[in-house]
Amino acid sequence: MNNLDFNLLKKLFNYNPDTGIFTRKIKRGNKKIGTIAGKQKDDGYIDISICEKNYLTHRLAWFYVYGKWPNNMLDHKNGIRNDNRIENLREVTNSENQQNKFKARKDSKSNLQCVYYKKSHKKWESYITVNGIKKHIGYFLSPEEAHAAYILRKQELHTIAYS
Repeated sequence: MNNLDFNLLKKLFNYNPDTGIFTRKIKRGNKKIGTIAGKQKDDGYIDISICEKNYLTHRLAWFYVYGKWPNNMLDHKNGIRNDNRIENLREVTNSENQQNKFKARKDSKSNLQCVYYKKSHKKWESYITVNGIKKHIGYFLSPEEAHAAYILRKQELHTIAYS
């Protein structure tokens, strides 16, 4: 549960919804008024320390604009974790948030999402994961064809990624 006071947030920082950047309203240590607040973490997210607690800036941006914390997770529409423009943020369920994750399989020769070479078939296979279950889409002659089939299936099943 977040217990940060809304008025305190507004007293300490300005938030620009067009850039997604928080700037300081109050001098803190060697950090001057008007300087950019927050530190980018190794995972790409930015956090800001307020009253000895770290807050992710995308969640702070939501709170700053809407005056309430999101009920669910927040998704960066474009997948860029430090792009905290309000237009780039949307509230999603955990399942919806997982739809935008991309990590190529270690054995992927295509480096395309959900596409890999199936030696036993001598073709490219594509698959999609729905509610944690991997579903086979088909075998294709090229990785591009397999990826195109994946994208079509994703558009059918994962409507949040295209809204």
